[in-house]
Amino acid sequence: MAEALAPRFEHYEPSVIPSAALAAAVHLVLLAILVFGVRWQSRPPESVMVELWQPPAPVVEAPRVEPPASAPEPKPEPRVEPPKPDIAVKAPPPPKAVAKPEPKPRPEAKPKPPAPPREDVQKRLREELAREQLALNVERERQSIKEQLQREQTSASAKAQADYIARIRVKIHGNIVMPPDIKGNPEAIFDVVQLPNGEVLSVKLRKSSGHRGYDEGVERAILKSSPLPKADAGLFNRQLELKFRPLDK
Repeated sequence: MAEALAPRFEHYEPSVIPSAALAAAVHLVLLAILVFGVRWQSRPPESVMVELWQPPAPVVEAPRVEPPASAPEPKPEPRVEPPKPDIAVKAPPPPKAVAKPEPKPRPEAKPKPPAPPREDVQKRLREELAREQLALNVERERQSIKEQLQREQTSASAKAQADYIARIRVKIHGNIVMPPDIKGNPEAIFDVVQLPNGEVLSVKLRKSSGHRGYDEGVERAILKSSPLPKADAGLFNRQLELKFRPLDK
């Protein structure tokens, strides 16, 4: 009976769902605080602009200056004209007009003569060519005659010189004493120096005949023949070349 009257207390286990929801809410709050805290620290500091302001200076009013009383206007002084000079200044004479040179009349161009016909030009060219050819032939003939005269003159001079040398050799050959033992017809050449009157100054053997007796005999004959025959005008030669052979006369 007593068990029936005693109150019954039933044991109720707390529910798991409300505690799990509360834990999840707490975690979400902590996660939000962590995310916003990191973002706040990573943001650069905002720049702050500060404007310096200076109060304006106080305005000082300038003292008021009253305008002076108007002065009376000065009277204009009478104009005094300067005295005129006694000597009058002459005005410069006007410039003289320069006469312009009159243009010279241009000489009238002379009319060009008409061109000669073609046949006349060819005829004139043939005549000029014939005259030039004739003048060339005359010059050639003149040169040929001049050369011929020079050759003849040279030949005559050489002949006269040869005759003069021959006369000298004939005179010297007459004074040569021939040695008895000479053989053949050897040649001896002597250089002789003479004066204009034919007097012999020196005798020099240039080429020996090979026979000493003949060479000495010719040298004695040259000295014995002094003075040599005189040369005609224009033929004299101070140095002579004389050739001697035993069989020549």
